[in-house]
Amino acid sequence: MPVPVPLTVAVAQPACAEAGRADTLRVNAERHAEAVRAAGTRLVVFPEPSLTGYDLAAPAVDPADERLAPLVEACATTGATALVGAPVTEGDGRESIATLAVTGEGAVVAYRKMRLHGEGEPARFTPGEKPVVLELDGLRLGLAICADAADPTHAEETAALGIDAYVASTLYGPTPAAAERRDGHLRARAAAHGVWAVLATSAGATGVFPDSSGGSGVWAPGGDLVVQAGIQPGELVRAELVRTEPVRTEPARP
Repeated sequence: MPVPVPLTVAVAQPACAEAGRADTLRVNAERHAEAVRAAGTRLVVFPEPSLTGYDLAAPAVDPADERLAPLVEACATTGATALVGAPVTEGDGRESIATLAVTGEGAVVAYRKMRLHGEGEPARFTPGEKPVVLELDGLRLGLAICADAADPTHAEETAALGIDAYVASTLYGPTPAAAERRDGHLRARAAAHGVWAVLATSAGATGVFPDSSGGSGVWAPGGDLVVQAGIQPGELVRAELVRTEPVRTEPARP
């Protein structure tokens, strides 16, 4: 039987352009492209919503927007898939907080956030309807956005589909308590389901937030930390993921 080839992954926390600028999307897309080239990995994961910063008034992003061209080109050059965050508009006019999968072929909506947070998100956005698994090089990646990862039932529902990794794009505040929650959430998901936990989270200013935690990282199946970035914008760290043995998960209890 052939030995599975590891999936190389980077988690990136690029500096975010100031909210409200006319060129915010273009600048952020260019910074994402720089991170993809610097990573040199098959998968690069970015925070929530990385293309606009966390600004609930930011315009929705069209996956076909020509301003994403530098990022598409970087993925084409490196052979990477980039998971990036943005608000998007559905065909029926509803809006979602989404993860876009970007390759050399372009960008598509891969996942819509299911667990909306606070009062502002539900006032504008519609929650996603179901968990999503993205398969890349034979590994199954369960996708999550911020508050999804804080809710154990989301990981249970996603793991029930059969996954090798739980991949979360998030935003946490800059306090020690927030950093403890951040690490605890991902460590717990890895331990509970015997899967890799991959976290890309914002560092520095993002949208309307003047600061955020940083600390993007990867946890091994069982919950041990493999690698973690510091608190500065612009950092990225890399790891190799290999296929995990399936873990039977119990259904969520009410």
